[in-house]
Amino acid sequence: MLQENIRNVAIIAHVDHGKTTLVDKLLRASGAFRENQTVEERVLDSNDQERERGITILAKNIAIEYQGIKINIIDTPGHADFGGEVERVLHMADGALLLVDAFEGPMPQTRFVLRNAIAANLAIMLVVNKIDRDGARPEAVVNDTLDLMMDLGATDEQLEFAMEHVVYCSAVLGKADTNPVVTNDDMFPLLNMMVDALPAPDVNPDGPLALQCVTVDHSTYVGRIGIGRVYSGTIETGEKVLVLKNDGGQEEAQVKQLFTFDYLGRKECNRIEAGDIGGVVGIDNTDIGDVYTSAENPQTLEPIRIDPPTLSIIFEPSTSPLIGRDGDIVGGRQLKERLMREAENNVTMTIEETEDRTGVEVSGRGILHLSVLMETLRREGFEFQVGRPRVLYKKEGGEVLEPVELAVVEVPGQYSGKVIELFGDAGGTMKNMEAGETLTHLEFAIPTRGIMGLKNRILNATHGEGVFYHNFLEYGPYAGEIGGRTSGTMVSMSTDKAVAYALGTLQERGALFVEPGTEVYEGMLVGESAKSGEMVVNVAKTKNLGNQRSATADIAVQLTPPKSFSLEEALEYIGDDELVEITPKHIRMRKRILNGTERKKDNVRRGLVSKAKPKE
Repeated sequence: MLQENIRNVAIIAHVDHGKTTLVDKLLRASGAFRENQTVEERVLDSNDQERERGITILAKNIAIEYQGIKINIIDTPGHADFGGEVERVLHMADGALLLVDAFEGPMPQTRFVLRNAIAANLAIMLVVNKIDRDGARPEAVVNDTLDLMMDLGATDEQLEFAMEHVVYCSAVLGKADTNPVVTNDDMFPLLNMMVDALPAPDVNPDGPLALQCVTVDHSTYVGRIGIGRVYSGTIETGEKVLVLKNDGGQEEAQVKQLFTFDYLGRKECNRIEAGDIGGVVGIDNTDIGDVYTSAENPQTLEPIRIDPPTLSIIFEPSTSPLIGRDGDIVGGRQLKERLMREAENNVTMTIEETEDRTGVEVSGRGILHLSVLMETLRREGFEFQVGRPRVLYKKEGGEVLEPVELAVVEVPGQYSGKVIELFGDAGGTMKNMEAGETLTHLEFAIPTRGIMGLKNRILNATHGEGVFYHNFLEYGPYAGEIGGRTSGTMVSMSTDKAVAYALGTLQERGALFVEPGTEVYEGMLVGESAKSGEMVVNVAKTKNLGNQRSATADIAVQLTPPKSFSLEEALEYIGDDELVEITPKHIRMRKRILNGTERKKDNVRRGLVSKAKPKE
């Protein structure tokens, strides 16, 4: 039976194609805000990191009302590292708005989210956004998107629906129209098409209860909150339900509280009807994929499976000589407790203590996925250190398999040869190449190991003009050894403050990571040298003063600005014997063994260097 008064709609797109901005305008058009109310842009990106990075990290649920119909809108992440969020929340939707930039057209993450929407058998409505952008080519973009849908195995019904339901808009201007030349001044054509064309939930309101938990929220007051869609029957406050776990187990629980979504907030209610999306309080150990059902007539639903993590990083308490300067929380016990709390709420990550109990291993879908957690911890006042990301392999039929990424680069034609060479050195295989008038489009299959550090090398080789995206493709055969970092490092020999005189001498040997006045310590990475290997340097060396002054004694040292690293860049840069130290104020790279003599002994023990031969 169709619940005609409800629509469940997911909004999917490549990063920065305007999903969250579009939701802002739909909220305003549906009367969520007063006419004179001041509202922040991208109101759904409430997380500080989402606003700063300009991306959606967590899937969000809101609801608007239009023409007497409740529209549950799910704003999904566009970045593949947060694909676990996308895969799950699409289970709650019946239709999807696929946003595509009117100039760029389908991009790598478009392929990723669209594949998930097609697999979930959603009715897909195409929204060509940024129609006001210079160089917009809406007709070509529509054709490219339909071609992509065919490549991804869309059904005839999905293709026909997408062809017949196209809206052109400028989300930032709040305009939408069914024609490429947008003359309308509001968003109502899009809202009308959502209500008229997208399917209503096909459910059984009079049947036995079946609600599947798709997202787990957490409250310090009520504990875990299971959020999902009711596929059959109704759920009521005080009701006793049977919880069917993903692993085959089951338990009984009592519903303590219910809520549904109401514009940007949540509204407490006594019952949630079939077809609607809401939250349930009272199932203490609830997890993704749990089905809440009737004990007398239990119903089973298709299990929710999430792609496994592809990278892991070990978090350890900081051993830096500068520990405690920036953060309030430096202990290993507090770090472990905080990460274990994260394990309760973040089902897309695997978090477990290492065997020797010196750290906690956190596994996720990519470096960005893992770095978001690190950034959250440092903002909470933690100081800690992490090692080089490690790729997670798996075995099938006696063969070792490793994660493989689909990497896409768009670059001016004159740099395409350099980019192909870089991918070849990193174990990549070119799958496609299309030369346009100004840009060349390149596609590669490359092991996840080869991706690390590649972005910086591409930007350097293309003088900043290359655009690079990648997302998980599949597990493939182990590709053998892949060349790592070819440059060497400058490592501080002492704990002191860097001075201009020493840095002026060292910058002739490579790129610096520090500037005058920066506090450094023994074993800290302070620069990059052209020659491979480790160069121990003294960044605190001052000029010896003699009785006579030279003619140039008072001329200031001219220093090139130091090379700075974001958290993701630092994680990709370090080697196996190095760590990233993370504090609320600093991101430093260092050797795992700080003392130079101890490092040499360790290298000899591991056979990395040979012992010096005795003189004859």
